[in-house]
Amino acid sequence: MTAMNNLSLVDRRSWLKGAGLSLALPFMDSLGLAAGAKSAKPPVRLAFMYMPHGVIMDQFWPKNQESFLNSPPPIIKSLQPVLDQCLMMKGISGVPTSPFNGAPHALELSTWLTARLPDASSRGRINIAISADQIMANYVGAHTSLPSLELATMPQNWKENQEGLHEGYYSYCSYRSPTQPVPAEIDPRNVLNRLFGKHGKDGRVTQTNPLDRQMLDRVLGGARDLRRILAKTDQQKLDEYLHSVRSVERRIAAIESRQQEAALEKAGIRPSKRHATDSAPIEVKIPEGDKRSEYMQVMCDLTILAFQTDTTRVSTYVGSRPNGASYPELGFTDKHHSQTHYGKDQEKIRKVAAINTFNVDQYAYMVKKMHVLKEGNGTLLDNCIMMWGSGLEDGNKHRRENLPFILAGKGGGSLKTGRFLTDVKGNQGDLLTTLLGCVGVPLDRPIGIATKQIAQIKA
Repeated sequence: MTAMNNLSLVDRRSWLKGAGLSLALPFMDSLGLAAGAKSAKPPVRLAFMYMPHGVIMDQFWPKNQESFLNSPPPIIKSLQPVLDQCLMMKGISGVPTSPFNGAPHALELSTWLTARLPDASSRGRINIAISADQIMANYVGAHTSLPSLELATMPQNWKENQEGLHEGYYSYCSYRSPTQPVPAEIDPRNVLNRLFGKHGKDGRVTQTNPLDRQMLDRVLGGARDLRRILAKTDQQKLDEYLHSVRSVERRIAAIESRQQEAALEKAGIRPSKRHATDSAPIEVKIPEGDKRSEYMQVMCDLTILAFQTDTTRVSTYVGSRPNGASYPELGFTDKHHSQTHYGKDQEKIRKVAAINTFNVDQYAYMVKKMHVLKEGNGTLLDNCIMMWGSGLEDGNKHRRENLPFILAGKGGGSLKTGRFLTDVKGNQGDLLTTLLGCVGVPLDRPIGIATKQIAQIKA
């Protein structure tokens, strides 16, 4: 049998298996192609990344199209190398808040992907709408091992009841049905287990440390055999992917090790590897750890791996929930929310701008990494739409007339990037409806308050 015929028997979205552990592989052009066959088009993925409390607008919005690409404002500066892969639009309004005008923070997250207000007649229980990510999961989830991936940096347990609304509206972004929120995973190790763990016959994870060195080495032994039948470009892709898996595992192990050291130090036990003159190890935890960026970047990497391997095609990441977050990594411990009511206080404005910049930096980290990963005839980013945004225009006055959004990725050719659109007419329901259309999800009705698709953002 020829090498090409051997290849035709292997699925292009294949798996390495060993010792009960399955490791999904990235999209490979070499696999699954009979002689003369056309290369299949990679799937299109959709991801959402959220930050609460809006932005400092004059440091977020570009002045015009030229400045967008050549001299972007401070908050989005980290995206400059990939702004040709991004699309910003000014003019997307949020859901009108009446009759919940006194509940801005209960609404900013809960309406972000539903584009609908909670049911006013049942405020004490969750009753809103299925969210855009779960609409997509219902359509494409059967093609992947995980229908969707929901991540968060902070526990979903904020206790508050503005306008008598259920406390869950402060924490949940994804809703499987109007009354059923989808919990997000905050532990990177648990996410890793879901993506690459050892599973039993019922599909549940049975190995709590799936990527330990011994087991992973057994599985990667199969990669050496596979590598021999791959084209050179796919050999490089396989090597880069396996390196990424190892790298994420090492970083998660390092975080866990540092947490263990910090716990020992707190108990009065000095770890033997530390000198007496060394500073005590920081206690890293979610959400108040000094290195929030480490957690966020690990979560971003896990999203990338999930998309690369087609483990899922839709992901949602709540970078922080409304209320409760602080950013000691930035040199101050003030709560994000407390600083957003800044009035004319320039120091508070500086701190909010720094928080905005930090969150966009983590988004930029993910986008830039996806832009250099090859897939099909382009990059992984080419086959994704990555949306970053907030449920408020600004936290000072709780406005929602002009919500901040950034899109990255071409959505398989459906979006025209490298643009700043200054006068888009539409609401967040229109935007979500448009994005689901771009990734090929048919809708029997618009999402939430939507009345149309936004043709301006399409290719």
